[in-house]
Order: sequence, then C-alpha cells, then structure tokens
Amino acid sequence: MNALLATVVVTGTLLALALAMARLLRGPSQADRVVALDVVFSASVAMAAAAALATGRVLFLDVAVGLAVVGFVAAIVWARLIDKSPEDPR
Repeated sequence: MNALLATVVVTGTLLALALAMARLLRGPSQADRVVALDVVFSASVAMAAAAALATGRVLFLDVAVGLAVVGFVAAIVWARLIDKSPEDPR
C-alpha cells in the first residue's frame, strides 16, 4: 500500500514539477517565477517524503525538511529582490 501511495504522489508531483518548470522558464514576470520556484521546492519536498514512505528510510525526511528550509529562504530572498527592483511592463 505504501508503494502504491508513493507512486501516486510521485506521479502527481512530477506533473506539477513539469508545469512549474515551464512557468519558471517562461514566466512573464518575476512574481510568476517566484511562485513557480516555490512550487518546484514544494514538489521536491513531496517527492522526498514519498521516497521516505516507499523505502522506509527516515533520511529522506531530513532531506525534505532541508529542501523546505532552502525553498522558504529562496522565496523570501527573491521576493525582496523583486520588491527593490523596478518591474518592466510587458
């Protein structure tokens, strides 16, 4: 049951990851890119948690927590950079 649940979670997060990467690369504004980066980190955390569920190794949960912290800090830093730089209208 855990392997099936992990497979479903990984499949959904891969779809979310693909869509977020497209928005990250094509995003018309910096705000779109920040949100896409946050989704990428969230999907990575979900995949690490699914790996922990499928394998039974707790180490993957440590990786998930580390990714969550890095994603949070990256989103805050990028948001501050956007706030200080003028946005070019398109």
